[in-house]
Amino acid sequence: MSLIFFLHCKEKNTDYYHIISVNDTKLSEPKAGEWRETRKEKFQTYESFQKTKKIIPSNNQNTIYLLPIGDFDSLESKEIKQNSIYLEKYFQLKIKILKPISDNLIPKKARRIIDNHEQLLAGYILDHLLLTNKPKDAVVLMAITQKDLYPKPEWNYVFGLASYQKGIGVTSMYRFHDGNLNDSNFNKSLLRLNKISSHEIGHMFGLNHCLNAVCVMNGTNSLPETDKHYARLCSLCQKKLNSSLKYDNQKRLSELNQYFKNNNFLFEAKLTQKDLEILK
Repeated sequence: MSLIFFLHCKEKNTDYYHIISVNDTKLSEPKAGEWRETRKEKFQTYESFQKTKKIIPSNNQNTIYLLPIGDFDSLESKEIKQNSIYLEKYFQLKIKILKPISDNLIPKKARRIIDNHEQLLAGYILDHLLLTNKPKDAVVLMAITQKDLYPKPEWNYVFGLASYQKGIGVTSMYRFHDGNLNDSNFNKSLLRLNKISSHEIGHMFGLNHCLNAVCVMNGTNSLPETDKHYARLCSLCQKKLNSSLKYDNQKRLSELNQYFKNNNFLFEAKLTQKDLEILK
């Protein structure tokens, strides 16, 4: 490869992220109770991202594992499978689903009843079920629970919890479908799981909450707020993630576009198509 050709490719790749910024949607003023209204966070520039401590896949650790915890029916298992397909395309890494384990492994002291349903202590899952059982080739181990989660006694619930530098996390499907997954709410629940799981794993790869544009890495306080966020990474977050994972942009976007079409996520497919058209 000639130096001129290399520089041309590098310049083209850099320009791509600048050019697709036209596809970014500007953040609106946060409403009362939303994440940006309740928390003041520092903007993560590309330069500061490079200095952030983060997990980077290696030849020996390049697989994302999903561990289902609970007793899942066929529709719930289908959602986990579809989410694994999504994450594989999103991060361009191998995904493996481990054999489900029972939540009976979680002791009474790490569970409670609230609002007539049972919750599991998220921190116990991280420290006692994931940290000691992370496969050697895992860059990330993400548990998915059937039951609701809470992070500490004074909190009502949490969508998920993670130890970013250790590469472990847990998220619950429970609130994505109000504890009753069926054919009519399957797609809404799946898209929420796609967003939350890619968001949490994105943190493990060094991405802070996005303050640049509407983005899957925006912070969230509620499901309505999550629903407002795009599954798309904004141009800046795409640039950050690719600098660490080194994937082929066109391949990633093409595969995501097909996934969204296959699952009838037409708005998300439209967003990836717009990025693809610029890349091509």
